[in-house]
Amino acid sequence: MDNKLAEMLATRDWLLADGATGTNLFNMGLQSGDAPELWNEQHPDRIEQLYTNAIDAGSDLFLTNSFGSNAARLKLHNAQDQAHTFSRLAAEIARNVADRYSHPLVVAGSVGPTGELMTPLGTLTHELAVEIFHEQAEGLKAGGADVLWLVPLSAPEEFRAAAEAFALADMPWCGTMSFDTAGRTMMGVT
Repeated sequence: MDNKLAEMLATRDWLLADGATGTNLFNMGLQSGDAPELWNEQHPDRIEQLYTNAIDAGSDLFLTNSFGSNAARLKLHNAQDQAHTFSRLAAEIARNVADRYSHPLVVAGSVGPTGELMTPLGTLTHELAVEIFHEQAEGLKAGGADVLWLVPLSAPEEFRAAAEAFALADMPWCGTMSFDTAGRTMMGVT
């Protein structure tokens, strides 16, 4: 698999990424409590517009509408069996939009946390977390994502599970963690 992100970074000192996905979706009509990932199927035109707006604003890299498109998060909307589908749709729409432009663009498959606590604090095992992330990664890969973009996690155990899943999917990836002003994640990691 080509690594468009690495190729682009080899020729440029910086890249501009999109942002404010949630804010933009709320401005497009998403209601509080709704799963944005369902819009990949229900309102693909709005997701296409979201991506187009990011590119037209100058983004070199933009994230797919798949942050919560994993079985653990979609369970809240009784859609846990559609994680692969919603991830694939998010990436397909993004790939179709990106391919309309003559300049290089990176489609980054957005992968958020599961929303579950890992053992021993919770019930999410390493094996199940790998399975959840792998399903999402395969959907994003099938849809045409160039790179997986893990945003933001607070538990290193979940980060390791995602890394293992992304290796199984044979996808390049980037990962971020979220730290508060005291320099700790929500789970207390420095």
